[in-house]
Amino acid sequence: MPETRREPQHWAMMMRKLAPLLAASLTLIGVVGVALDAQALTAARRQYATQGVCAGTPATTVRMVPNTCLGLVWQGAGNDGPLMPRGLMQLADGDWLVTDLGAWTAGRGAVWRLSVASDGAANWRRLAGGLSMPHTVARGPDGRIYVSEMNRILTLDPDAADPAASVRTVIGGLPDNQLHDNRHPLSSFVFDGNGDLLVNVGAPTDRCVDKAGKPVVNASGACIDSAATAQVRRHAYLGRGRWSEDSTVFASGLRNSIALVRHRSGTILQGENSVDLTTPDHPYDEINVLRQGGDYGWPYCVDMATPLPGWSAAQSRCGQRLSPVALLPPHAAPLDLIYYEGAMFPELRGRLLMTWHGYRRAAGRIVAAETDAQGAPLVDRGGRYAIYPRGSLPYPAGAPSIRGKVLTPGWNRIADRQPQGAPVVMAVARDGSIWVTDDKNRAILRIARP
Repeated sequence: MPETRREPQHWAMMMRKLAPLLAASLTLIGVVGVALDAQALTAARRQYATQGVCAGTPATTVRMVPNTCLGLVWQGAGNDGPLMPRGLMQLADGDWLVTDLGAWTAGRGAVWRLSVASDGAANWRRLAGGLSMPHTVARGPDGRIYVSEMNRILTLDPDAADPAASVRTVIGGLPDNQLHDNRHPLSSFVFDGNGDLLVNVGAPTDRCVDKAGKPVVNASGACIDSAATAQVRRHAYLGRGRWSEDSTVFASGLRNSIALVRHRSGTILQGENSVDLTTPDHPYDEINVLRQGGDYGWPYCVDMATPLPGWSAAQSRCGQRLSPVALLPPHAAPLDLIYYEGAMFPELRGRLLMTWHGYRRAAGRIVAAETDAQGAPLVDRGGRYAIYPRGSLPYPAGAPSIRGKVLTPGWNRIADRQPQGAPVVMAVARDGSIWVTDDKNRAILRIARP
């Protein structure tokens, strides 16, 4: 124990008088902290106005493609429910599991259970708290529920008498916030066809350069972070809800693989959030088809084969790295990919749905891309992408751009009516409607037929 300094007598007397008040104040910190978080978030978010009905929920004013509407299931305004809703999954009884990031600091996240009453009222039950930036929630090959935290994959039983007591670590030791204090702390995962877990480990920096813009390299001249991060790892399935703690590298050179999806054919797609150069129209985000051992370019290359500033062509070797199957608009920030197989929208069956979460003028959209038999998006050459509040900009001449349509063409901010959307994760409900979380505006929404 360190040595403590003796206080003057009058200071000691003052502290004895204040001790009961200080103790009471410290006791309240845990309660008040949550309330302050909720108040701060409520002040920061923007309200969705509603008018009319969207298949049983209040209809937002967001302009949608014909014969669809965007309903408001819930928008938080207090301590009840998630502060930053991210992951989303429907349970067998119709309830929903929602992961709550809580804040961009460790230990503030939670998993919630949402029950929607017949009158539309949202009822929340907090199943587990004190989590570190939980994001993905999914059902595993053994039927159990799995959740990604920043530094581990866990399982829990939402039907247990005490769900928090059922939490068990499945894979621990993932990089924590000390490694990711700059950019990409979140973990995400997808199950492969044999039950293996494919787990995202994001890059710890934007593009592996120092404050002067010079590359930070190891003895071989490669990015100092590229050997252990910016990759998707494979953890072998051992059966009966167990996975190997050890992993192999499935694919590398991936700055941020929060968006991962597996097609029934076995194709693994990744949505790449490219580097944050200050230019609003460059570089482009990407859709990649991941292959075992593939290197996709971070931090050396962007777009199809363009060396990043700070890296020479010799260092980048872009011609030796795998190019994206399609470009997305700059700073679109794809955070989720799913294949739609629901009944409500037959015109969308088999299409790849993606959320564009970014805050810049091309983002705030949900997009449906046409796909081939292996689940890869069909592409056009060149083309244009829409921007808010109106207009469009071109993709590079000859570059592949996704072939599809924007389902939410009018999700831009309109004063006193709606915020710009910040869609994170989608889930298809049993009736075929598409539920989506919006973390910046603390909302859960639903795409349905009018």
